[in-house]
Amino acid sequence: MTTSPYDLAVVGAGPAGLAAAVTAAGLGLRVALLDAGERPGGQFYRHPAPALRARRPEALHHGWAAYADLERRLDVLRAAGSIRYLPAHHVWTVLPGDAGSADAGGGDADSADTGGGTPRWRLHALAGNRAEDERPVQVQARAVLLATGAYERQLPFPGWTLPGVIGAGAVQAMLKSGLVLPGRRIVVAGSGPLLLAVAGSLTAAGARVPAVVEGSAYTAYARGLPTLLSVPAKLAEGALHTGALMRRGVRMLSRHAVTEAHGTDRVEAVTVTRLDRDWRPVPGGGRRLACDVLAIGHGLVPQLELATGLGCATHPTPDGGVALDVDAEQRTSVTGVWSAGETGGIGGAELALTEGELAAYSIARALLGIPGSPRRAARLTTCRTRLRAFADLMATAHRPGAGWTGWLDDTTTVCRCEEVPAGLIKEAAGALGAHDTRTVKLLTRAGMGWCQGRMCGPAVACLAEAEAGADRAAPHSVADRRPLSCPVPLSHLAELPESS
Repeated sequence: MTTSPYDLAVVGAGPAGLAAAVTAAGLGLRVALLDAGERPGGQFYRHPAPALRARRPEALHHGWAAYADLERRLDVLRAAGSIRYLPAHHVWTVLPGDAGSADAGGGDADSADTGGGTPRWRLHALAGNRAEDERPVQVQARAVLLATGAYERQLPFPGWTLPGVIGAGAVQAMLKSGLVLPGRRIVVAGSGPLLLAVAGSLTAAGARVPAVVEGSAYTAYARGLPTLLSVPAKLAEGALHTGALMRRGVRMLSRHAVTEAHGTDRVEAVTVTRLDRDWRPVPGGGRRLACDVLAIGHGLVPQLELATGLGCATHPTPDGGVALDVDAEQRTSVTGVWSAGETGGIGGAELALTEGELAAYSIARALLGIPGSPRRAARLTTCRTRLRAFADLMATAHRPGAGWTGWLDDTTTVCRCEEVPAGLIKEAAGALGAHDTRTVKLLTRAGMGWCQGRMCGPAVACLAEAEAGADRAAPHSVADRRPLSCPVPLSHLAELPESS
């Protein structure tokens, strides 16, 4: 099925995508908003399914008022025909339309319009959340905004494949979407500010959290004192989370990590080990904590498959990840493609909202010549600058150190999909000369499974470089270019016209 052409197609209905879509539609653009989820809000504004009849869905959220306002505006604009909201649509590729091709290298904003309202882009999606109901959909648009968000970064350790070891963000999602506690005694561990939010939500819901185990030292923030002082609300939020956890008896362990999970049928305890500045385990610095769930995550990784498939330029981030290059108006290096939110670097919901609105003004100016509000744009730009600086400070403070590989033994599974152990990856890098993730994948199958390296990619890259003696030590992501961003039935590919 092919929909009628739109001025703008927004991929992702999280904070950035919602803000961009409703702002652009309010400025007169005809917008298609596509999202893989069944309800708007993305990962951040998850809310319980209607069947659960939650009386206070806002109770487990921060900044719910901002979402409620966006949802109200979305409903109004949908009723007016300015936005077509397409939930349960998994966009698997974005291709140039018949009238033009994707030009790498930027250009000014006005070049996004191919003239006469001709669609410049074709977005191919799978509609439906069950395989038996999936159908191919094609959306055409003059411009595209990518707001695809991020996913969790995981670092392997012995026992991390046990049932009950769950991503910290996944635990948060279970609580927000399903009103479910995955256990009663939950250790929260890893690195990054998400840990405090997850622990706070769990304790508020009645779980016991024996400890929050943070690999970095919070004192690292002191190096960016001017940046901290420029975002007093962020300081207050962190203090609020920490104070609430300490009042509930939660132990705050910085420069510590869960280095092993123990159990038979499921996790029963974890070993928490003190770390040095490079995240190497300190001899004799381990202790065992009993738990029935481990919620773990080491920050977030921007989801870039659609963008890199188009050839959008990227840059390394302070936490060892990769993010999109965008200019002052959120334009990528590919003419006609904008980006907002976590795709440009992990920064949180407030930054995503700001960038989404900024991008909408830029797109409206490019397609319709609408100048927007210069004062509003100036305020948004100032806000973005402050929040981006804070995001970079967070990324630097919580960047995992090189020594985390000391947690592993050769039998530790690194790639869960293909069951590839650390020893095999080390052998591929050391004995066979595979010093990049692609070559390791060809020799070991690490990253060839269902998740396509989302879970193991940073760890595989780090192990390969460490074995090769490379200077870069912390785990990092590599911006792979993939023709498909999610699994697609061959029958759908066969039905595409030859020009695709």
